[in-house]
Amino acid sequence: MRAFQLDDFETSPSLKDVEVPTPKKGQALIKIAACGLNFADLLMMRGKYQDTPEPPFTMGMEIAGVVEALGPETDGPAPGTRVATFAGQGGLADYGVFSADRLIPIPEKMSFKEAAGFLIAYGTSHLALGHCARLQPGERLLVLGAAGGVGLTAVEIGARMGAEVIACARGADKLKVAKKAGATHLIDSTTEDIREAVKALGGADVVYDAVGGDQWKAAMRATNPGGRLLPIGFASGEVPQIPANILLVKNLTVIGLYWGGYLKFAPEVLTGSLADLFTMYEDGGLHPHIGATYPLDQAGDALALLKERKSTGKVVVTP
Repeated sequence: MRAFQLDDFETSPSLKDVEVPTPKKGQALIKIAACGLNFADLLMMRGKYQDTPEPPFTMGMEIAGVVEALGPETDGPAPGTRVATFAGQGGLADYGVFSADRLIPIPEKMSFKEAAGFLIAYGTSHLALGHCARLQPGERLLVLGAAGGVGLTAVEIGARMGAEVIACARGADKLKVAKKAGATHLIDSTTEDIREAVKALGGADVVYDAVGGDQWKAAMRATNPGGRLLPIGFASGEVPQIPANILLVKNLTVIGLYWGGYLKFAPEVLTGSLADLFTMYEDGGLHPHIGATYPLDQAGDALALLKERKSTGKVVVTP
């Protein structure tokens, strides 16, 4: 089978021929139909992600496919079941073995491409806005990187929760996508002063930031007293340093969120959130946006598109 593997942090990953793995106790062999890419994949290539495994390893954190076989003495979805999982690695391949207890059956109406781009993006935004920030109807939500993989879901879920959503993204085309997802106000980060534009709208009550850098600094200064800020990611490449004096004076709260971390200390919160999200999808309330799809032999091009921040929604690779 084929696998897109990283040998070390000094070279680029490449497609290789490897043996089909055999599932052990507690594992399932999955025939992979789609793998969703994430900004974390780019960090992992440089050894800078918090859960980077030791090379060599097969890249791809988020997968959807069909159960091919179960390991010995393993309970899990039966062979033939359509499933998705957040695996951390192993998704950019024809087959992979994953923990059976992390496999989530997906709705029949959900495509594999949608499923592969659903868990992390929607899961992050749902947990961030509902569980962490306690976003309330009528509050003003500022989303930075609003047309990206997680940002677009924050726009959609925020609007569904009754917030007045301010979408900030690069260029008219990306803002058009954010508006379709439910944004009320649009800010072009390439031409507008984010701080002044947000303040002119009355300030932000909650900030959802997947960008970092100068955009975080501008957003923090445009947040209303008592506001909540969520650092979700750092697509700009700059992790902002947060001045405690501004937090003190404005009574601001910064809430960190690492979605995958909930698997270790509060898995029931994460699984409950995903159950709610699948129900929303089946009821027609969520509409995943797949911005680009690549075959496995073009996985490098797919990652380059993500790195250049030219994509909207999720980028998905289909073996």
